[in-house]
Amino acid sequence: MFNDIGPLELVTIIVLAVLVFGPDKLPKVIQDVMRTIKKIREFSESAKADIREELGPDFKDFDFEDLNPKTFLRKQLDNDELGLKEIRNGFDLKKEMAEVTEAVQTADTPSSPPASGGRLDMTKKPEDPEKDERPPFDADAT
Repeated sequence: MFNDIGPLELVTIIVLAVLVFGPDKLPKVIQDVMRTIKKIREFSESAKADIREELGPDFKDFDFEDLNPKTFLRKQLDNDELGLKEIRNGFDLKKEMAEVTEAVQTADTPSSPPASGGRLDMTKKPEDPEKDERPPFDADAT
């Protein structure tokens, strides 16, 4: 329940509780809080039991933790029917990144052939045509 509270935060809460309630009232306040938490847990468990009873025998394996989206996705992704484990195991991120890095480095060198397979490189500025050379004329475009 309090998994994300660190030791410093816990000490701060204890010091504040002692200052607010005083050392003589603090044990009674702690008992009241614990009793309230126990009642809430009992209410929650009885509600879960009522829901399971109303759902019937078809949902006897129903787990309320499955309603958490993270748990649901984890169960679905671990399912072997989709073949995701083979895809995940067959994908080597370091190898892919090395190939991309190599392709970028070879594309930056001017003596290398174009890495784009003969396509135009849109990142480079087009060369200006010579002053004597006119651009092609397209009669359909005008």
